[in-house]
Amino acid sequence: MISAAADLARRLARDAEAVCRHYLSKGHRVGRYWTAGDVMNTPGRSLYVRLTGPDSGPGAAGKWTDAASPSEHGDLLDLIRLNRNLYGLGEAMNEARCFLALPRPPIPSPPNLGHAPAAASGSPEAARRLFHAGRPVPGTPAEAYLRARSITSRLDWPALRFHPAVYYRETQHASLETWPALLAAVTDIDGNITGIQRTWLDPHRATKAPVTDPRRALGHLLGNGVRFGMTTDILVAGEGVETTLAVKSVLPSVPVIAGLSATHLAALDLPPALLRLYVARDNDAAGLKAAQRLRERGRAAGLEIHELVPVHGDFNLDLCRLGPDGMLEHLADQLVPSDRMRFLPPDDRRSDPRR
Repeated sequence: MISAAADLARRLARDAEAVCRHYLSKGHRVGRYWTAGDVMNTPGRSLYVRLTGPDSGPGAAGKWTDAASPSEHGDLLDLIRLNRNLYGLGEAMNEARCFLALPRPPIPSPPNLGHAPAAASGSPEAARRLFHAGRPVPGTPAEAYLRARSITSRLDWPALRFHPAVYYRETQHASLETWPALLAAVTDIDGNITGIQRTWLDPHRATKAPVTDPRRALGHLLGNGVRFGMTTDILVAGEGVETTLAVKSVLPSVPVIAGLSATHLAALDLPPALLRLYVARDNDAAGLKAAQRLRERGRAAGLEIHELVPVHGDFNLDLCRLGPDGMLEHLADQLVPSDRMRFLPPDDRRSDPRR
C-alpha cells in the first residue's frame, strides 16, 4: 500500500517541471533536468531535478541531487519542505496539496504517545528553527539592503542571517505570502537564542518589502537583544538593528546591542561585568524615556550611563545624511575621553572633543 506521502511525491513528479518553475523559479530547464543553485532557489547549476522517468526506482522523475553537497538529495516533497522552510513532513504535505489543489484530510485527535510537541508558532523554538534555516548575509539581498542604508560594517555576524522565502500574513485571515527576509537573532546574556526579528525585503530593490508591516519579531524579547561583538566593561545599546550597525560602522571595535524597540531597550538585562553603558537612543520622546529608564536602573546598579543623541531621527539616518566622517565627529564628542582613545580610529583620537 502506497503511503500518503509517497502518493503526493508521485503526483508532484508527474508534473515535475511545473513544480520546479514554481519553487525554483530562478533555475531553468536543461534537457531532461531542471537546474538551480540549491533548494532555496538560488541562481546556479549545482542542483538538478530529473523531469522525466518512471514513477519509482532508479532514474525516477522528481528525484533531485545537489552536486555541491551530494548528501542533499530526495524527491519533490523533500524539496518543497526545504524550499519553504517547513518543519516536518505534515507541513510539506499540506504545502504540496495546496500546489496540487487537493483538499486537506481531516485532522484526527492525536494520541498521547509522549513525543515532544512541534514548536508552537511564535515560540523561541520556532524562532531558532527559522534562524538556523537561513544563510550568512554576505552576498545576499540582505547585504544589498543594509549597504543601501549606508551601513559599512562587516555583516558576517552570528546574529544575522538571510532567508529567501519567509512567510508573511497581512492579517489573521489573509492568505500566506513569502518574501525574502533579513533575520536577526535575539539572545540572552548567555548567548541563547530566545527570538528573532524578521525584516521582509523587496526581491527587486534594496529596500523593505512593500507590505503593511515589513518588520516583526517573534519569541521572547524582554530583557534580550541582538548582539554585535562581545560585551566586556563597555556597551552601546540602541533600538534598531540598522541603528546599532550604523554605530558599528564608525566605531567598529565597540560592542553594541539592539533592543528592537524603545520599550525593550529600557528593559535590557545588563551584563554583570558592565561598567559603562552608552544609550544610542532615537531622537524622539520614546527614545528619551528609554534612556531615562536605563539611567535610573544604571544608577541603582552602580553603572555609569551616558546618552548618545543623533542629529536626526536615529543614528542610521545620521549615517545616511552626515556620512561616516560626519557621524563619527558627532559621536566622538559624546564619548568620555578614555573611550575616545580606546574606540576611535587612531587618526580620530583626541582628549579634547573640540578641534
